[in-house]
Amino acid sequence: MSSDIDNEYFCDGITEEIINALTKVKGLKVIARTSSFAFKGKDIDIREIGKQLSVNTILEGSIKKAQDTVRITAQLIDVVDGIHYWSKKYDRELLNIFELEDEISLAIADEVRNNFGHFEVQDHLIKQPTNNIDAYQLFLKGRSLQLKWTSESLNLAIEFYNQAIAIDKNYAKAYFANLQCYGLLAMWGYMPYQEAMELAISNLLIAKEIDTSLPEYPLSFVGKFFWEEWDFKNAYTHIIKVLEINPNHIDGLEAMAELCIALGFFDVALKYANKLLEVDPLSANNHYTLAHIYYYQRQFEKALENVNYALTLNPQLELAHHLKCFCLIWLNKKQEFIAHIHNTTLIEEKNLLFSLINENEVVVPQQIIDKWKEDDNKQTMLVPYDVFILSNSNHKDKGFSLLKEMIDQRRGQIINFRQEPFLQPLHNANGFKNLHQSNFFFEEIKIIKEEEDKTTSNILDDHQIETLKEEILAYFKEEEPYLNPQLTLKFVADVLGLNTNKMSYLVNQAFDVNFNDFVNSYRLNYFKDIALDPKNSHLTILGLAYDSGFNSKSVFNTYFKKTEGITPKAWLKANS
Repeated sequence: MSSDIDNEYFCDGITEEIINALTKVKGLKVIARTSSFAFKGKDIDIREIGKQLSVNTILEGSIKKAQDTVRITAQLIDVVDGIHYWSKKYDRELLNIFELEDEISLAIADEVRNNFGHFEVQDHLIKQPTNNIDAYQLFLKGRSLQLKWTSESLNLAIEFYNQAIAIDKNYAKAYFANLQCYGLLAMWGYMPYQEAMELAISNLLIAKEIDTSLPEYPLSFVGKFFWEEWDFKNAYTHIIKVLEINPNHIDGLEAMAELCIALGFFDVALKYANKLLEVDPLSANNHYTLAHIYYYQRQFEKALENVNYALTLNPQLELAHHLKCFCLIWLNKKQEFIAHIHNTTLIEEKNLLFSLINENEVVVPQQIIDKWKEDDNKQTMLVPYDVFILSNSNHKDKGFSLLKEMIDQRRGQIINFRQEPFLQPLHNANGFKNLHQSNFFFEEIKIIKEEEDKTTSNILDDHQIETLKEEILAYFKEEEPYLNPQLTLKFVADVLGLNTNKMSYLVNQAFDVNFNDFVNSYRLNYFKDIALDPKNSHLTILGLAYDSGFNSKSVFNTYFKKTEGITPKAWLKANS
């Protein structure tokens, strides 16, 4: 959605809230913020956007905020023909913004379902997080800064979150947001670790007393169990809780993929990595995650292909630069390797690692080993070049000793040590098998998955479907509700005494079409009858379409041509 410049943080926040709300609808594919916002403010053909995101429908709109009021316009566009098959304008007071977000989200879900097939929609998709609109606006300002992911922006975000908390002491999402910011500042070395973690924990302790239904609550434990303690069983349990709340939660899906990589469960890791790309296809981080899986499977060409794409999306993604370097080393692509590492850090280490893997009898100079010992930045090295080099040299004992030390410290850089190709020479070392042992096993994933699969069931049985099918056919024949251009799924559901989920399911199962096509089929047949009646010869085709219940010229023409294979004008000429 586009927005006015002065209130960009507010408009982006509302858009993200609607995106997050729609992700809660099981069966509805919704593209996450990173990929959706990639097209913000750009004049790109709808068909191209649909192709890049692999979607059938684009939500387009605008948000305008003026003092205490807000206007939101939204339209759903079919990417194949560019038709706006639904549009609406909302003018509300700012105080009612959460009700409005929920109303818009539900309307969008209903319209997509009406056009593309059944899925169940909850009664509400957005829960009011605060009673104070000023606190909410401060939260959105903090969120816009947090998403810049720099030390300065994270600290500024914390300031806004704290201002929101000062207004509303029960604003759980603000506490959870603070927790995430402090956690990142600690992990990235932007703040003294112990100080940052104490502040993170203090926010968690308050937040959990207010609201544990948010996905942020179980997610807050994932970092502790996974990255800090390497307690994979507890990490898995909490990731599952995140995904039970929201199956498309980006952080939850990414955490599951990372956990499965660390455990060597590559088939499951691929499943979650591909799910990540399905909901966020233009995220450089997601393509990096997929590349990492291929890398650990020794599929270096595929890894290189994916990491190259990640770098086209975000040339500043440092971990992707390192992974590309490793792929080029294993593929022995010397010229590409030299070009890639030009003007980067640790060039001496990178060249040495290349030589150790692709050349014979290379000795690691003592001075570079001494340099590592004296390097004050070694603790924050993103990837452990020193361990990799020592493990492939005449100093394997030192490599193993350093690896063991890092494992004892639960250093995140080495969490995938059993999968890392550069550490293969240490696998036969005395004591390697006894290094950190996982407390979680592959069979436990399969058991939980089977239990999840058993929970799915039909909402109407075959007898109910047959009975209700006769009722809806009789209703449409006798009452002709399709002539009402504002006819809705809910209206028909109320007539039959059903809720909208059961009504949508009934139409899909009984007639093998979506609701709109079901209704438009009646409208089309009615149009044919009145169009061929001589007494209507003075009326235009469009006038006849409106009389048949169609409320849009584009929808009428598109549906007619899709059904009949020719335009209404050509059909009328052939049948007059």
